[in-house]
Amino acid sequence: MPYELPPEVLSALSDITIEESLTYSVLDAIEEVNIHADQCELILSLPCVIKEKEPFLSSQIQSALKPLFAQIKVLFKWRTLPAQAGSKEGIPNVKNIIAVASGKGGVGKSTTASNLALALQALGAKVGVVDADIYGPSQSLMLGVANKQAELLAEKQIKPVLTPYGVVIMGMGNLVMGDAPMAWRGPMATGALQQLLRNTVWPELDYLVIDMPPGTGDIQLTLAQSVPVTGSVIVTTPQDIALLDARKGIELFRKVNIDVLGVIENMSTHTCSQCGHSEAIFGDEGGLSLAEQYDTTLLGRLPLKMSIRQQADGGRPSVVSHPDSAESEQYFAIAKKVALQLWQNNKQAKSPLMSESDD
Repeated sequence: MPYELPPEVLSALSDITIEESLTYSVLDAIEEVNIHADQCELILSLPCVIKEKEPFLSSQIQSALKPLFAQIKVLFKWRTLPAQAGSKEGIPNVKNIIAVASGKGGVGKSTTASNLALALQALGAKVGVVDADIYGPSQSLMLGVANKQAELLAEKQIKPVLTPYGVVIMGMGNLVMGDAPMAWRGPMATGALQQLLRNTVWPELDYLVIDMPPGTGDIQLTLAQSVPVTGSVIVTTPQDIALLDARKGIELFRKVNIDVLGVIENMSTHTCSQCGHSEAIFGDEGGLSLAEQYDTTLLGRLPLKMSIRQQADGGRPSVVSHPDSAESEQYFAIAKKVALQLWQNNKQAKSPLMSESDD
């Protein structure tokens, strides 16, 4: 909080939280305060993806300060705060890089990554996606551009592919057409990832979501050591075998000082379409226990549901095909938590740059 507030104002606002799961107080969002006699003006700065909270927060603040002031004015600045520049060279025009990872394949990481990116975009952010799986790219199919080849520009630069949903994407699926396999050894694959990230001419992006391949090998290490990843998200099922590998992913990120923003538990329950019975096929609360073990956040729990798979396979993931569904609500909630956690981290790091947003 950059301003010293009078004790009575501090007390009145102290119980108002922006996001309960992260215990983020409205006091942390105050950028400026002006008090003159019985008049109070507050200016709050917050990430654009939670702009729908403006009426709620304004009402809460007005009610809390009503006993203290005759006139109360609450203003909001909706922004995306970029990560603080560190020792690694950043990617031009990209404010935040989010790595979506899993230690094990088959847990729904790519589907989760595409829906996370689309949710951030739908909430008002500018978003790009990198499919870092050199050998088995799938994001181009999921985002509806499987047959669209990226345009090669001068000096080995690449123009990212614009999806029907406003998100831009780059991956091997948009560079190599057809079913030709990438029969490359490790150094070639890691070199290809560097080119996807740094040779792509990205537009202004609030978030670049990187869909990582499963495991903790060369590509993961290359990303962690050469790119300033702002935060990572771990996707797992509740199954013990998946949790074993997810732990390795968390350990890798922590070893290279990349913040783990939280855990997403995928395929948590299955509800029978015939009888309505719900069952935790892969185990119960494995994601929660993993988050607690590593003192991080359980960002959300997603069901094992055929429609999620069908929508992703059809190039229209849940967030865009059925935005009002229960699973889409989970994706939107996860996107807000991720964005707010990044905002907190970047603010605490005292990032020198702030970007205005009219979103």
